[in-house]
Amino acid sequence: MRKLTSLLKRFHHFITPITSPPSPPPKPFKPPPLSLLADRCSSMSQLKQVHAQMLVSGRVHDNYAASRLLSFSALSPSGDLSYARRLFAHVEEPNSFMWNTLIRALADSPAPSDAVLLYVKMQRLGLSPGKHTFPFLLKACVNFQPFLVGRQVHSHVLKHGLDVDLYVINGLVRCYASCGLLDYARQVFDDAPEKNLILWTTMVSGYAQNFRSEEALQLFDGMIEVGIEPCDATLASVLSACARSGGLELGKQIHLFIKEKGIAMGVILGTALVDMYAKNGAISDALRLFREMPEKNTATWNAVICGLAHHGHAKDALELFQELEKMQVQPNDVTFVGVLSACCHAGFLDVGRGIFDSMKKNYGIEPKVEHYGCMVDLLGRSGRLIEADDLIKGMKWEADVVVLGALLTACKNHGNIEIAERVVKEILKVEPGNHGVHIVLSNMYAEVGRWEDVVRLRRVMREGKLKKIPGQSCGW
Repeated sequence: MRKLTSLLKRFHHFITPITSPPSPPPKPFKPPPLSLLADRCSSMSQLKQVHAQMLVSGRVHDNYAASRLLSFSALSPSGDLSYARRLFAHVEEPNSFMWNTLIRALADSPAPSDAVLLYVKMQRLGLSPGKHTFPFLLKACVNFQPFLVGRQVHSHVLKHGLDVDLYVINGLVRCYASCGLLDYARQVFDDAPEKNLILWTTMVSGYAQNFRSEEALQLFDGMIEVGIEPCDATLASVLSACARSGGLELGKQIHLFIKEKGIAMGVILGTALVDMYAKNGAISDALRLFREMPEKNTATWNAVICGLAHHGHAKDALELFQELEKMQVQPNDVTFVGVLSACCHAGFLDVGRGIFDSMKKNYGIEPKVEHYGCMVDLLGRSGRLIEADDLIKGMKWEADVVVLGALLTACKNHGNIEIAERVVKEILKVEPGNHGVHIVLSNMYAEVGRWEDVVRLRRVMREGKLKKIPGQSCGW
């Protein structure tokens, strides 16, 4: 017992609890700055709470804090542009960041012209724009394409000495190209003191999007010669030019370049390659690449379906459309143009009717003039002229020359002069100087021996000084 007591005393410090020093008192909670809270918002309801706190504390008069509110409400996907405009209107002296933020937001809005009006207001107040103002302003010009406004913005760029800034130059080139003014765009491009990859890509893309494929390919060659290595956006634009110009060999070289450089085959670049192969008739290459792509979008499917239809592989196009439906990929207007074209080439009347009816019924897509044109062509090829005529009469839009021309061709092929005469009158309302319809109708009269009508039409053409332009196709 004594031994046990001694042992316990010896090791008393091991079993006695050690008292820790007293912990310091907790620091009082200090909330983060309101401007920081504005940056952390994920919804407008949260932002409005922060805004309310700023109003109570008087912080809303601090331009930095107010700019954070404006930035979220104007630019965030969950923001509210109308709220941003009201916020801006209540700031006594907005700084340049706030002006640029709102111009940027309005440029991407359904009313991009408001961005230009805001810039005009900025000018009237005597405020100088900066190098960040013009790229946003030029984007607004791109979105509603007013040529004269774009030219005036260009003059302001020169006035403020910002024609040497690459981002401003890129905005000018994009603006002119989007308006189809490629010569102006090229002049700005050529005058640039230096050119980076983005600027080269914008100019190449401008040519490609305006169907000036030869210039796009020549500029691409010049880009390679000066040692600028293209990115996927550049290559996609060049492939688009190859698709339109029949440049299959160059397209194959670009495909090889992509493989050798190990460039990731994303959806945009992959779709551009598929489209290039399909439009150049290399259907097997297009299909193989299509199957190899790990990710596809509707445009990828459209490239193959339209390529198959255009080159006479109607059954394959329809089978691919059925596969698209099974995989629950959402088709669009272009998809149905491709599928209906396939039905036209193959004469699949019942299939075409079903697909046409399914557009609105199953997919909520309102048929456009192009779809009606395909159906009129399909019905006309099948000799259903009255049905085709009724379809045109039931359109929500005025029939254009393409739709009416398809019916006139059907009338010519099936010898229906009665409908042809009425169609010719409709075409002449749209294009009064269209000589081709007179020639078609005159030939139809001649085939059935109605020579008096032939002479009458020729007199109309002679008195109206209408004649067939050499080298121009009538389309019928």
